[in-house]
Amino acid sequence: MSGHSKWSTIKRKKGAADAKRGQIFTRLIREIVVAAKSGGGDPDGNPRLRTAIDAAKAQNMPKDNIERAIKKGTGELEGVNYEEILYEGYGPGGVAFLIEVLTDNKNRAAADVRHILNKRGGALAKAGAVAYQFESKGVFTFDKAAADEDQLMEVALEAGAEDVKDEGDSFEVHCAPGDFYAVSQALEKAGLTPTEAKLTKLPVNTVEVKEVKEAGQVLALMEALDECDDVQAVYANFDIDDDVLAQLDN
Repeated sequence: MSGHSKWSTIKRKKGAADAKRGQIFTRLIREIVVAAKSGGGDPDGNPRLRTAIDAAKAQNMPKDNIERAIKKGTGELEGVNYEEILYEGYGPGGVAFLIEVLTDNKNRAAADVRHILNKRGGALAKAGAVAYQFESKGVFTFDKAAADEDQLMEVALEAGAEDVKDEGDSFEVHCAPGDFYAVSQALEKAGLTPTEAKLTKLPVNTVEVKEVKEAGQVLALMEALDECDDVQAVYANFDIDDDVLAQLDN
């Protein structure tokens, strides 16, 4: 298990996903606003908005919140003007980090990201140094206790998904970004409800982190970036063995 899957598992064990529900909603709303601003308020003609709405629904966001965010994006309601920025960097052990930011103050965001990286053994990299090491994917996560693997695989692959992966306590359906909506609709029609549905970036190759101290530093950096208000999403290509993680918990 590596990168996003490992980090998602760690957050679930810590209960961080529930504790930060407000932060999750804030990020989803920002994405809806930016998507509506860039491509219009009709999800049928705006794939990015349609995907953002699907992700919000997967987190049980109220319909009114979604509609207000769309109207803020289209200018029907007053809203904040967000700017999209992509930062690339390296952390301890040569782990690559890709940091997506949506902010109303790019100077503040740049200073915060740089400070977090420098304080925790990382550094910013030049544009293009890291991005090529990741690929965009749609990912649907299902708790094993609530999903039948054979049914999940049949429905997902028939709808155009690329793979169904066993990630320990969960299953993940992976698809190309352009197939996200079709796979989402097929899963919904089959009564298969994911615990999480999102467009993300997965590492093409991973960096194995073997030392306990270094693993702790990587995870601390990941958490600090994840908690930054202006950061929309953070991706990394680390691979930490479960035995190393167990030593961190002790």
